[in-house]
Amino acid sequence: MLLAVFLQPNINGLKDMSQDIKIKKGLSINLLGGAEHTFHKEVASSTYVIYPTDFHGLTPKLVIKEGSHVKAGETLFFDKNQSEVTVASPVSGEVTEIARGERRRVLSIKIAADKEQKAIENKTISLSGASAAELKAYLLASGVWPFVKQRPYDVIANPAGIPKAIFISGLNTGPLNPDLDFVLRGQEEKLQAALTALKKLSPGPIHVGVESKENSVFGTLDHVSLHTVGGPHPAGLVGTQIAAIDPISKGELVWTIAAQDLVIIGELLLTGRYNASRTIAVTGSSIVAPQYIKSKIGAELTGIFEALGVKEGDQRFINGDVLTGTKTSKEGSLGFYNTQLTVIPEGNDYEFFGWNKPVFNKISPTRALTFSWLNKKKKYDLDTNTNGEHRAFVITGGYEEVFPLDIFPMQLLKACMVNDLDDMENLGLYEVAPEDFSLTEFICISKQPHQDIIRKGLDLMQQELG
Repeated sequence: MLLAVFLQPNINGLKDMSQDIKIKKGLSINLLGGAEHTFHKEVASSTYVIYPTDFHGLTPKLVIKEGSHVKAGETLFFDKNQSEVTVASPVSGEVTEIARGERRRVLSIKIAADKEQKAIENKTISLSGASAAELKAYLLASGVWPFVKQRPYDVIANPAGIPKAIFISGLNTGPLNPDLDFVLRGQEEKLQAALTALKKLSPGPIHVGVESKENSVFGTLDHVSLHTVGGPHPAGLVGTQIAAIDPISKGELVWTIAAQDLVIIGELLLTGRYNASRTIAVTGSSIVAPQYIKSKIGAELTGIFEALGVKEGDQRFINGDVLTGTKTSKEGSLGFYNTQLTVIPEGNDYEFFGWNKPVFNKISPTRALTFSWLNKKKKYDLDTNTNGEHRAFVITGGYEEVFPLDIFPMQLLKACMVNDLDDMENLGLYEVAPEDFSLTEFICISKQPHQDIIRKGLDLMQQELG
């Protein structure tokens, strides 16, 4: 077995119905520029931007127009294919611009924030007395449903679906990822409210993977099945935890929710207000003072980067981490799902004979002229240089060394490239999301876009098989 799983007996009910998960295959990428456990004061943003492209598979139908005034929590658009799924405004203000692309596709919605913020006051709902249908309708109408995602297909959850289980990762193992125990400390009441509501929406358990049951904020909460997770990245990815705890078979459905998103859902349930606040880890070797900062979904990035400082030179600005994030600009905006910003040097230089000399300043899973394996705790200052060009797949067996799921990664990638639905299904595409292939993409000597290949495969499977 590629995943080592140790079973623990059930002693005290649901919290102890757990599996200790220890993976051996993977690769932890230690970079310079981790966020210090300090909070910078919140930087106010004058404008906020929502990108419908953040919601993969959603076709937006606008309910506002340029010049409209909206409140925080008011609906901006809904899904044309599932009209009950709505996306809400993170702030109150005037809609100053609706950018469109080809065939009038909505690309972005810009809102000029009011100096005095006003929010829609939803009626609070009784967590103990409300039915599952009432809770679901409440979350849908309030605009927080897009935080609930589903597998297979890694898209916003279908409200009509009934998941066999809900999965939440309570730890991060990716490069410079936020420390969730630090971020979520003091938010236990909101977390509990969200978990109580979600428990009514699934007949199965809510699985939460944590680094330590004793030190995690989830350790004192009800309605969760805690699992201690250890090992290198991707141990913290929810897909790794699903594969170890309760793999997805054909016809089955699971929901996944990011830990910080539980706070937004919980606050809505407790107060009736949609608060799109985020705790952002601003990281990377090119940040002068990497630390945490409070912001809101869609906020301008310029003020954040100016507050924490960016080193001189050509830099890459990333919404997210270096493995799964998207390239942005210093003048960009915080993505809907992002809780991290990364800035590293742009790798636009050519290294002469870089392939034919000993390498001491880069990370590699191999031992061929590389020495990162000698000191696994060393931190590196990497840039964006791919150190090679796109070419046909070269079979090395390297993908399997960093891919802990019981799936053949090379074969699945090739099946997606040739649109072989039978092989895609048989090789386990139901179980994965693009982020599960971020490490294989990182070490790929062929420079193939693994995450994009998997995304297109998932889209095709959803279109053809539903």
